[in-house]
Amino acid sequence: AQVEATLARITGTTSYDGFGDVDFAIEAVPERIEVKHEVFADLDAATPGHAVLASNTSGLSISEIGDATNRPDKVVGFHFFWPASAMRLIEIVEGEETSQATLQGAANFAQAIRKTPVRCAECPGFVVNRILTSTASEIWRYQDESGASPEAVDAFIKEQAGMPMGVFQVADMSGLDTVVKVARDMAGAYGDRFYVHQGMEELVSDGHLGAKSGKGFYEH
Repeated sequence: AQVEATLARITGTTSYDGFGDVDFAIEAVPERIEVKHEVFADLDAATPGHAVLASNTSGLSISEIGDATNRPDKVVGFHFFWPASAMRLIEIVEGEETSQATLQGAANFAQAIRKTPVRCAECPGFVVNRILTSTASEIWRYQDESGASPEAVDAFIKEQAGMPMGVFQVADMSGLDTVVKVARDMAGAYGDRFYVHQGMEELVSDGHLGAKSGKGFYEH
């Protein structure tokens, strides 16, 4: 049902009609492997055999996503960053069976749409989220321990680091449920140097997911 709702929102239909002529399909459904499997199995059946099937996942295994298809060599990570209309970077993520031709084709397509591709091997967090979450972890830890307001911490970071947004505002805009999941994955993979923010977990439990729900650390 979730897949059908996503299709209806994006294409105006709940079927994969019209996918028969595509060369490159990009999936951007919620970050749950069972949902990814359903979509990739359907894309595998609906698209021509030469088509590359790309996932916008921020951290799920490309190899595991590819297992849902009969063409794992043509499955690749194609991770945009928020806001996708402005951010130039795209991570091109290699699964265990992703071919070099698929990786090069994905990089070429990224450049064709005026993005900057960065190729990386599959690992928890890929490149950018591993770096960003490591940095954010210490800020989250400090806020939880000190009790300083998220707004005050964001204001300090923006002023002292020259960043356009603080980490709590970025989390709101990215979706707190996604940020919590990535943080948990990083902590599970790399240990205590990655921190899961307790206040963020509480907000997610209460259904406050940031900008997409209207409330997170900030009102939207």
